[in-house]
Amino acid sequence: MREQTKKGRALVAMSGGVDSSAAALLVQRAGYEALGATLKLFDNEDLGADQGEKACCSLESVEDARSVAYGLGMAFYVFNFASDFRREVMERFIQTYQRGETPNPCIDCNRYVKLGKLFRRAQEMDCGHVATGHYARVERDPASGRWLLKKGLDENKDQSYVLYDLTQDQLSRLLLPLGGLTKPQVRALAEEAGFVNAHRRESQDICFVPDGDYARFIERWTGRPAHPGDFVGTDGQIYGRHKGIIHYTVGQRKGLGLSFPQPMYVCGIDPEENQVVLGRQEELFARRLTAQDLNLIAAQELSKPVRVQAKVRYRQKEQPATVQQTGPDQLLVTFDQPQRAITRGQAVVLYDGETVVGGGRIAQVGEA
Repeated sequence: MREQTKKGRALVAMSGGVDSSAAALLVQRAGYEALGATLKLFDNEDLGADQGEKACCSLESVEDARSVAYGLGMAFYVFNFASDFRREVMERFIQTYQRGETPNPCIDCNRYVKLGKLFRRAQEMDCGHVATGHYARVERDPASGRWLLKKGLDENKDQSYVLYDLTQDQLSRLLLPLGGLTKPQVRALAEEAGFVNAHRRESQDICFVPDGDYARFIERWTGRPAHPGDFVGTDGQIYGRHKGIIHYTVGQRKGLGLSFPQPMYVCGIDPEENQVVLGRQEELFARRLTAQDLNLIAAQELSKPVRVQAKVRYRQKEQPATVQQTGPDQLLVTFDQPQRAITRGQAVVLYDGETVVGGGRIAQVGEA
């Protein structure tokens, strides 16, 4: 019969990297019976022969995770979620670019696969908790009874932005043991434990596009080349021809292939007309956005306008703003100061100090 621990069982997502390995060690030290799980999200041959070895689902990554788990005396599993990943992450990524928007696949992956599927698998395995190596914190608010998501203490590594759509049930069962640590502390912990990946380099790329060429990936995956169209100005003047809208994102300056007397930037993308709109730097700024596909954490709803700090991309510093819930699934966010290159398809995440209020997908930029 399996020996029961005081805190029960925890399923630890292990990518093969140092963060998730350190998380497994800390979960075990906290008194949980830790089980390691690596998620197979795609077949590396799908990415092209020159990219597979660099991807997170490579054989090397799986073996590193297995080595750490076995070294800690943990059971270790590999779950094949490739079909879910293709449908919920890769296909969404492609469709978002085709709509002239810019996706954030890490958010979709956490929502639909890494955490969404893993919580269900944990339940099937009689694991009361799921643990990850994200740099964020979970706390319970005794006043409201709600579970709160908070920033990681290491500002350079905080990942609360990509976790904004966690539910109350998920937060109540989520362990984030790295939330109070810095990256150097995590590496030192891994080195002290003798982990093979203690000094493994981090990848900054999207896992299924490790070379960063999103347009080439989309063309190869769909089997269809991008359709050229017109570069136009904000007043409708035609400047030249573009290579296809999937090659461009709002705020882009380089790679336009055109010459202007002043710097010009992508200010908008019109998929219906197959046009890429160019403008000057000052034309990139806007104060308002509308967000949909909401998830609120700190409150069930926003009954009145609320002052927050908001960020419209992962690496942005939060900016002061006022948020108003204008419908069951819609927010209007008005920044105190105009923000550069607010992009449809990205997430806006709202903060009250260190606490994540909630967030949503940016659907419209400019006046409501």
